[in-house]
Amino acid sequence: MTGERKGLTAGAPAEDRLRRFAWGVVGWNVLVIVWGAYVRASKSGDGCGSHWPLCNGEVVPPAGQFATFVEFMHRATSGIALLGVVALVIWSFRRFARGHHVRRAAGWSLAFILIEALIGALLVKLELVADNRSVARAVYMSVHLVNTFLLLGALTLTAYWISGFPPARLSGHERTVRHLLAAFVAALVVGVTGAIAALGDTLFPATSLAQGIAEEFSGLAHFTVKLRWLHPVAAVLASAVIVMAAARLRAGPATARMSAVVIAIVGAQFVLGIINVWLLAPIWMQLIHLFFADALWVALVLLAAAALGQDAEPVTPATLGARASRPQDDYAATGI
Repeated sequence: MTGERKGLTAGAPAEDRLRRFAWGVVGWNVLVIVWGAYVRASKSGDGCGSHWPLCNGEVVPPAGQFATFVEFMHRATSGIALLGVVALVIWSFRRFARGHHVRRAAGWSLAFILIEALIGALLVKLELVADNRSVARAVYMSVHLVNTFLLLGALTLTAYWISGFPPARLSGHERTVRHLLAAFVAALVVGVTGAIAALGDTLFPATSLAQGIAEEFSGLAHFTVKLRWLHPVAAVLASAVIVMAAARLRAGPATARMSAVVIAIVGAQFVLGIINVWLLAPIWMQLIHLFFADALWVALVLLAAAALGQDAEPVTPATLGARASRPQDDYAATGI
């Protein structure tokens, strides 16, 4: 067993398997998030009734209503996501030493996905799904969105650092931290306003662009409709903040590449947002828009990791072998 655990320091296939698995967990969670948006957009959140974790009181409900199928599939894929994160944590703890940054990132991933499950359970048990129009639902959805981004961020950092990249260093990077903090806050603001706007589009779909705009300024409109204008305004401002932050980072090669990726995704999101409004937010367009929002968040996390880790010593399979013999080696094999 001891020799097997040292496979990481030798650059053996075990390292490649762990790296591929970690990025696979990131990708799977993105798909689960997008499917969750489809549950909301198709008003299928009550497909399993108010039962949780069972679906209509059964482990596997019989074939029947479409909403039941949609909600059950979301629960099933979410369960697989949870198992994937648990496996990632166990694998990471077996491969990396106590206190290692990979262990910390994996631990946070587990914490956030458990919170994610708790929020999902509360949405079902409190019946904040389907046609529910309460303020509580908007609040829960906003918290859900923030936690989802934090989960994606922790998973991305776990996979990034497992891939051999150096940990982030805040000391000496104060200016960079300020730029990145502004970009992350802007992304969260536009994400939360987008969640509220999407809820308004689901509950009160517009039949024309003119009607939708008129309803936003109507005193009789629901609060989710009245607040819908905040999202495009926030998107414009956030796009400017994120692009400026990415462009101002003092770039090493990795940072420069990720800055270009972030700016490209911001541009794509801006165009997709205009198309989404013009087409009156059809479900398929909402899902594409959300996918790119997740991609932007992941890109921002990678940009931050590159910018704050670019001055650290690169970690490669070749250097791992040399460092493994030292007592302070971060990658020393440990058991649990």
